[in-house]
Amino acid sequence: MEKFVYLDNNATTKIDKLVLDEMLPYLTENYANPSSMYDCAHICSGAIEKARKKVANLLGVESEKSILFTSCGTESANTAIKGVVAQYGNLDNKNHIITTQVEHPCVLSVYENLEKKGYKTTYVSVDENGEINVDNLLSKITDETILLSVMHANNETGAIYPVYEIAREAKKINKNIKVFVDGVQAAGKIPIELDDTEIDFYSISGHKFHAPKGVGALYIKKGTLFEPFMLGGHQENSLRAGTQNTPYIVGLGKAAELAKESLGFELSEVKRLRDKLEGGILSSLKNARLNSRSKNRVPNTTNIGFEYIEGELILLYLNDLGICASSGSACTSGSLDPSHVLRAQKVPFESLHGAIRFSLSRFTTEDEIDYAIEKIPEVIRKLAKISPFQDELNKLGL
Repeated sequence: MEKFVYLDNNATTKIDKLVLDEMLPYLTENYANPSSMYDCAHICSGAIEKARKKVANLLGVESEKSILFTSCGTESANTAIKGVVAQYGNLDNKNHIITTQVEHPCVLSVYENLEKKGYKTTYVSVDENGEINVDNLLSKITDETILLSVMHANNETGAIYPVYEIAREAKKINKNIKVFVDGVQAAGKIPIELDDTEIDFYSISGHKFHAPKGVGALYIKKGTLFEPFMLGGHQENSLRAGTQNTPYIVGLGKAAELAKESLGFELSEVKRLRDKLEGGILSSLKNARLNSRSKNRVPNTTNIGFEYIEGELILLYLNDLGICASSGSACTSGSLDPSHVLRAQKVPFESLHGAIRFSLSRFTTEDEIDYAIEKIPEVIRKLAKISPFQDELNKLGL
């Protein structure tokens, strides 16, 4: 292996060394249970509250009391969706819930499960650019709708959805509807300002912005009622039982602080490197198609379809060269089915099966991008020679 180039940061990111340094004392000296009464426990509970303020700051929230710590984005999503349904579902026959066709599996799987239990579920489509028609979405809301779930940024294409507008207009139609936003792929990449919005729940996951795996958070708008998902002790203001994971929460807080400070770098330098990678690949290969077509997307993500080439084979060859990428969400990597996001976007068959997601971070270097631009076209040309679609590739001049 000549080099190691990690371009799968939407799947997970490496822990920032500054985050790890902040965590270490709470894995060694300050290991007390934060719910205990003695002084060393107060050190831990105080560190948790400092982290809560840092996460609130990342999300543009003045009151840190709105932040609930969880184990991950999936738990946060389940807490919000199931909590709303348990609190409001079937009251006065109100059992309608809405989401989009391009949500993460942690949302779609819960909706599908609720559908089997009798809930009326609407899945809103996207256009060929991966964008949501807001008017179409809003037209699905009725007096029976209790929940609307829309992600802030798509994990496969990077498309950003107008969640503030959607939440605001949704409440005008039905003031009682609850709005949950999956912000896992937006946090740390674009500015977030949740105060003074109509969003009721917003989820994040630490390992998407250089905190460890196993810690996340859920913003809950003040006054929003829901039934807690985890029952037991009185931790997290009795909203999420279980001993708090002090070192990981501290790590999440530090990562949130660093992410807030790095937003300008994300929006300029990370975007520049993403655009360089994207342009280098597209200009080198006549069978490369850009699937990330939204005009508004996070700065680190691109999705490129290599026509008439099998995506899993591309990833295997790239792996041999030390380049890590993905054919879709890491949570669906065990499936051979093409991406549900790209299918919803109506990406053509010849490009759909060869779609590769490349996602950068603030640690991605120019040298790594240059290496990827050099090696990726070589891999595609090599695979084109053994593709069963020789006639089609010949027409493209490959």
